[in-house]
Amino acid sequence: MSSPDVSKVEIAGAGAASAPGENDSLITVALAFTSNLVIAIAKTVVAVITGSASMLAESAHSWADTGNEIFLVVADRRGRAGRDAEHPRGYGAEAYIWSMIAAFGLFTVGAVVSIMHGISELRSPEPGGDFLLSYLVLVLSFVFEGISFLRSYQQSRRAGKRRDLGTIDQVLTGSDPTVRAVFAEDAAALLGLIIAFVGILLHQLTGSPMWDAIGSIVVGLLLAVVAILLIDRNRRFLVGESVDPVTRGRVLALLVGNPDVDRVTYLHVEWVGPMQIFLVAAVDVRGNQDEEHVAVLLRRVEAEIEKNPRIVEAVLTLSAPGDPELTG
Repeated sequence: MSSPDVSKVEIAGAGAASAPGENDSLITVALAFTSNLVIAIAKTVVAVITGSASMLAESAHSWADTGNEIFLVVADRRGRAGRDAEHPRGYGAEAYIWSMIAAFGLFTVGAVVSIMHGISELRSPEPGGDFLLSYLVLVLSFVFEGISFLRSYQQSRRAGKRRDLGTIDQVLTGSDPTVRAVFAEDAAALLGLIIAFVGILLHQLTGSPMWDAIGSIVVGLLLAVVAILLIDRNRRFLVGESVDPVTRGRVLALLVGNPDVDRVTYLHVEWVGPMQIFLVAAVDVRGNQDEEHVAVLLRRVEAEIEKNPRIVEAVLTLSAPGDPELTG
């Protein structure tokens, strides 16, 4: 009985050809970096000209996002480094570490600066400048941020369909922290632009800079919520996040489909990096073989399972007599 080609079995929400999926994440981050850099420069110039607190908050937000994209590129590259003798499961966890650093950057540079400046503006309000210029930059920023957000949304939606998940569920539970960060930051950016627009508009209509300052504070609070969410998600993956039921079912089917495996009685599957899986399983092997031959057979099955590009390490042991078989 021949073994199926496990390298072509889809188990983690991505096809067998790993390169396109990996390039998708890098392209998404690169697009976000370019958009944020252009937007950050434009917002900063207008913030200096107009003295708008909301515009300054948006400038801090965009500069934070721009810097974060650099960390996300590092996360993407380091997280995909291959296995070696010192790191038998690869360097996937580094993706979550660098993404967490990016989230801390969003919190400190984006949220804290925006809130502090808003409070300062409330205490010592300054008259507004060129409102039309502020509106123009906000509208253009919305277009650029929308393009970047659309890219991350489409990538998340495609990945979600392969895991039988909705787009938001995919963003929250997906193993790729770079796409999650870009999606969350761009969504926050679009909401922040709307908040800034309303704050500046109310400033213009009422003549009170209080609204502009409140807009800055609200933008800062929004960024803080997003940053805390991203920090928590990366933390959960660093300490060990189990895969979703669909992915677990595909891994179980992969094991059961091996011609040397009779049944599986225990299975633990967790993410150890973006689209990278570590599994431990207890199995019964076919036939009656002595202990030495069973050990060799288990190592052979492990090597076969690890041919799948999403499984970085498989550890198999024998089932205990009487253990119930896993199904589904």
